[in-house]
Amino acid sequence: MIYDICVIGSGAGAGPIIYELSKQGHKVCVLEKGDFYKREDFSKDELAVTRRSVYNPKLEEQYHTIEEYIDKKWTKFPTYDTGWDFNNGNLIGGSSNFMSGFFYRLKPDDFKLASKYGKIKNSNIVDWPISYDDMELYYDKVEKIIGVSGEVSDYAHQEPRSSKNFPFKALEEHPITKLIDNASNELNFSIVKTPRAIISKDFKHRSACYYSNYCGSYGCSSGAKGSSREALILPVLKTNNLDVITNANVIKLNTNKNKKITQAIYLTKDGKKKELNAKLFILAAQAVESSRLLLNSKDVNFPNGLANNSLNVGKNLLSSSGGIVTGRFDERSMPLKELMTPGLFVNRAIKDFYFTKKFKGGMVEMVFEHANPIRRANFFKWDEKDSSKLLIGKELQDKLHTSFTKAKTLNMEVFADWTPNDNSFVSVDEKYKDKYGIPVANIRIGTIKHDLEVSNFLAKKAVKLLKQMGAKDIQSNIDALPSSNLQAGGCRFGNNPKTSVLNKYCQAHEVKNLFVTDGSFMPTGGSVPFTFTIYANSFRVADYIKDNYKSLIN
Repeated sequence: MIYDICVIGSGAGAGPIIYELSKQGHKVCVLEKGDFYKREDFSKDELAVTRRSVYNPKLEEQYHTIEEYIDKKWTKFPTYDTGWDFNNGNLIGGSSNFMSGFFYRLKPDDFKLASKYGKIKNSNIVDWPISYDDMELYYDKVEKIIGVSGEVSDYAHQEPRSSKNFPFKALEEHPITKLIDNASNELNFSIVKTPRAIISKDFKHRSACYYSNYCGSYGCSSGAKGSSREALILPVLKTNNLDVITNANVIKLNTNKNKKITQAIYLTKDGKKKELNAKLFILAAQAVESSRLLLNSKDVNFPNGLANNSLNVGKNLLSSSGGIVTGRFDERSMPLKELMTPGLFVNRAIKDFYFTKKFKGGMVEMVFEHANPIRRANFFKWDEKDSSKLLIGKELQDKLHTSFTKAKTLNMEVFADWTPNDNSFVSVDEKYKDKYGIPVANIRIGTIKHDLEVSNFLAKKAVKLLKQMGAKDIQSNIDALPSSNLQAGGCRFGNNPKTSVLNKYCQAHEVKNLFVTDGSFMPTGGSVPFTFTIYANSFRVADYIKDNYKSLIN
């Protein structure tokens, strides 16, 4: 069988394509590396989900290599040595199953940073080939189809909206928001109420949030979270136009003499090699793995990797700069009964400093420390006065009891732009192969001083707010290392084939029937999580494919 469309991956970049093209009547096949889990499969088992991660392959079998600049030289090490995992969910719906659901739009000036601020030294900052106006209607579409709850905030950098309000009312808030709001007013900070891709009331086949206190890193067992699986893939299975092949590890894309892809080669769970033929191919395997697949798809047409004759594939990988500032609150800050209220969201952010007169700033998102009890307890096993002393017995019990029943830690998560540069990229090295003999992705982590300076600038604002709120034990942990769950770039889009992989519709310059729709297309990432923009862009590309399908396959 020859499918109309083959989609590799099933997360935020794939879901809108699957949803729109299946509804239009095209025969679509999804190749997903992981399994198809149901709601009832998503438990709150910390050991399984975050300590051992049942949704990702074992690092000993399928790992990455990392290059860091240590002692004035680039040093490479495999991720199985450190447990640093850049796999973020191999299952239907991908990492969108595990997001916290912060859904902020990019702002108009995010699309033209080079024009607004100029090029930072040692950077590869460029303007996007599209504008905010090209994306606005698709942001609006995502809010309604994926389901976004919130309250539009009035502040200096609020972006234009075609819909006055979010389609779902804001989720219930924790009492600490009163403390945040009062302190913010005293400091003249404009607080932004966080919009989330979590529905606050029942919607179609999905149930409203039940405030389990386990969102980030966990799958949603009510269907409230707007994952690609829940919001997009499940509804279109009923069209009978969609086939889903799970445990399909795509290792190569083959091209013909016309430089068009004819088939995807994939491995089954037991290592058997199979092929799937299609007329049009959509790659959305998340940024690192998408670049890896293209680089490994070498043939006579593309000796350096598919769509890589210009040597742009893998370049300008993006993450998010920042870190976390923390503060502890107890009954001296607010009544203990209110403070220990479980499950409710903080849903507050500072975005006054998203732009400054001289440089692009960023935002600070407020969340409580993760509910994971093992992880939390692990932080308290050391003596605060002597970090080399391990606490045991009653001393440890008393500290854990106080920490779990009489105090809460508020995290201020700093989000600043990751500046694209020559030393942030994905490559492949024949020396390092997974259990199937396929070269793994090598991730070089190169940062520039500017990003750390912006992150520290934002951290100072966070510290100021925590002090105003009366927090104790305020600590700041800012560094330049990337967040492995935030991946973009590697196949940036642009108008010039010499400096970009994709055109403005995310179609490969060199391969007519290939589109890349995960975060790979992004030239810059903004100072927010990428998922919302990936969803919106994928809906935009889906419209283009719907309107031009016949010409794309001929």
